[in-house]
Amino acid sequence: MSGFYRVAQGMRLSSLGIGTYIGDAGDAVDRDYEAALTAAIDGGINVIDTSRNYRRQRSEKVIGRTIAGRAREQLILCTKTGYRIDGAGHTLDPEFLDESLHASLANLGVERLDIFYLQNPEEQPDLMSQLQRVFETCELFVSRGLIRFYGVATWSGFRAKGNPMQLHSLAGAARTVAGHGHRFRFVQVPYNLSMHEAFSLRNQSGGTSLLQAAGECGVTVIGSATVLQGRLTKDLPPQLASKFPGLTTDAQRAIQFSRSTPGITVSVVGTTNVAHVEENLALKQVAPLSEADYYAIYGK
Repeated sequence: MSGFYRVAQGMRLSSLGIGTYIGDAGDAVDRDYEAALTAAIDGGINVIDTSRNYRRQRSEKVIGRTIAGRAREQLILCTKTGYRIDGAGHTLDPEFLDESLHASLANLGVERLDIFYLQNPEEQPDLMSQLQRVFETCELFVSRGLIRFYGVATWSGFRAKGNPMQLHSLAGAARTVAGHGHRFRFVQVPYNLSMHEAFSLRNQSGGTSLLQAAGECGVTVIGSATVLQGRLTKDLPPQLASKFPGLTTDAQRAIQFSRSTPGITVSVVGTTNVAHVEENLALKQVAPLSEADYYAIYGK
């Protein structure tokens, strides 16, 4: 499979995941997602990313219908919490986390999640003061067998140049709650040809990048927005083609860039299109770039 799968936190993850954010909350999009998810899973993608608030819970529910009857242990199910479904804003209140988790489990038709993300926690102005209680709640979910791991999924929290979240501080809070065996082990951040701050921006403790900090903290990084909602699937600079041998489309090149980045374990691509899933799955037969070839993209 040419390095298509990686092992992280004791789990076997496909280096390409499928996301379920895009689309309106209607039956036609549900049908498209079911077809795309089926093609992805049949093709070997086992990382499925969603959130309770995506498409008014319909994304979770269509995943639940699609995976019913499949071998649960072969799938890595990831969902998020933080936004109230009624549109009343963002919260990390433990009671809401409990409500949200159980709703997600019911929507997905499973007894346990693999990764439970706190979505955009930077929206909380007093985030650090809440962390002990929030992480205690998440560790309780682990002890009850409801989740395997938890983490944060953020759009801008780690990319801010002024006052970014500090991964070492988050991991430190988890260690305070549960020692070195804590289950705060995942972060999801946008990562693509246009948004490569996790690799290139040194805004973490000690002047490190997020990917370096994650390595130091034992945290696995998942990339989102891999093709930037389709904007990186066409009209890439022609000179990039030579940097990605064996690939024929810009979408494949954009995905290959992300999945070849040292420190990015999974690159999530959201799609409702079966043809796009099949196009992306061509990467199963192509090894990720070597580190030397990857750095050459930056001219190093």
